[in-house]
Amino acid sequence: MQAPQAKQQIEESETLRYGTAKQLLRAIIIGALTGLVVSFFRLAIQTSLQWVMLCFRYFHHHPVWLIPWVVASVILALLLGRLAQRNPNIKGSGIPQVEGQLTGQFDEQWWPVLWRKFLGGILGIGSGLYLGREGPSIQLGATIGQGVCESTHQSTIERRVGIASGAAAGLSAAFNAPIASTMFVLEEVYHNFSPLLWLSVFASALASNMVSVQFFSLAPDLLVPYKEYLPLRYYWHLVLLGLFLGLLGRLYQYVILRLPKWVRQVHWLNPVCYPVIPFLLVIPIAWFWPVTLGGGNQLITNLNRLPFSLWIFAGLFILRFIFSMISYGSELPGGIFLPILTLGAVFGAFYCAAANQLGLLPARYLPNFVIYAMAGYFACISKAPFTAILLITEMVGSLAHMMPLAIVAIVAYVVVDWLGGTPVYMAMFHNFMNKQPVQPHQCLTKTTFAVFAGSALDGKRIRDFSWPAGSLVTDIYRGDDHLMPHGETLLHAGDTLVVELAGKHYERDQAQINFAAHHAQS
Repeated sequence: MQAPQAKQQIEESETLRYGTAKQLLRAIIIGALTGLVVSFFRLAIQTSLQWVMLCFRYFHHHPVWLIPWVVASVILALLLGRLAQRNPNIKGSGIPQVEGQLTGQFDEQWWPVLWRKFLGGILGIGSGLYLGREGPSIQLGATIGQGVCESTHQSTIERRVGIASGAAAGLSAAFNAPIASTMFVLEEVYHNFSPLLWLSVFASALASNMVSVQFFSLAPDLLVPYKEYLPLRYYWHLVLLGLFLGLLGRLYQYVILRLPKWVRQVHWLNPVCYPVIPFLLVIPIAWFWPVTLGGGNQLITNLNRLPFSLWIFAGLFILRFIFSMISYGSELPGGIFLPILTLGAVFGAFYCAAANQLGLLPARYLPNFVIYAMAGYFACISKAPFTAILLITEMVGSLAHMMPLAIVAIVAYVVVDWLGGTPVYMAMFHNFMNKQPVQPHQCLTKTTFAVFAGSALDGKRIRDFSWPAGSLVTDIYRGDDHLMPHGETLLHAGDTLVVELAGKHYERDQAQINFAAHHAQS
């Protein structure tokens, strides 16, 4: 009896290694392709923003050229407005669309979304609107993952893993932050932590990052130089900063989630014309404050070079808050990820300036508070503190701020939670799904089952049991061993099965599997 069992275990191990190797290879391919596409996307936006700033330097000496610029801006805005209204799946950040695909409640064709999001994002963000590149990058990566899986005829579950892998790869290439990108997709988008999933997502994020650093080097994306660590005697400022960020974060959530409804109440303005307003407003901004254009990474890295003025930082915060809402309300392709970080950074500078004016904090700690406030503001708005801490740590390229980052992030998170705030991306997802035709709910529900001795599952191979439609055995725990299952895996009494159930009848399916795990076959 021992020889056949040993042979069976060897065969299972070899099949597992083969399946895992194929999944990882596919994840690496998705990551590399996504890294290439998103790097060109990011490079095109940066080049476009630099070109806009050069043009406005020229306009200061030749203002007559503002006339054709205004005409061209209106034409471009109308073209982008038409593109977005005719193809609603490319609107906004794209993260709700990706989350809808991963839960099975929404689907889209990958190629039309890919090229339209790519082009629309470059023209919108690259024109100077206060929109972020990270959301579109996530959707671009998701479409690439979807395209690879559909081209190779993968199963529904493998397709979802490919979409999640591409999403993480897109964010990784956008920010050069593979660890935080993996955590963001698992914590905030997919809400699933199965071993093969996180391994695939992480492999894609790493592969994407390897490609993007060939374009943008190994330098951190938001390199904010600081002179020294914050002494412990000033740590009480972190609690106060977190409180203020929590209040402002709840305000941000309130406005951004109601913005689409408010915009649609302007009945006299055709939705195609929405982008005309921010495209015209960005002209005076580019004339007077060109450093603020785009998502805001240039402003973040230059905050410590600006005059140390309470009123300048207050004005920048108000400008960024209002115009980022106007930009997002245009319904053009563009995210809120980087604009949120920018608002946090500017408020961190404002707090430092205010505390300095009161004689409570030296001015040399401004870069420190810029870094802390970025994490706190993102943590409370997205309600993803671990992602926020990892993200800022990777983006600034230093582990020295972990404790202050954690304090500010947790305090801000608790404030928003106490005020009744919900994760902004989850709320956006629900708002997005409310606008879609009603579809059967296909979300994955993960649950566990213990196999009893003599039950219908005891001694049966996985493929020999009639599992409910859409279900998948993702893990098997046998004592201290963790097995990755496949069709030939033989189940034993004492095994703990981790099963994903898809569809609206998951309670019925759960009862069916539970009965088979506890009772003998009749």
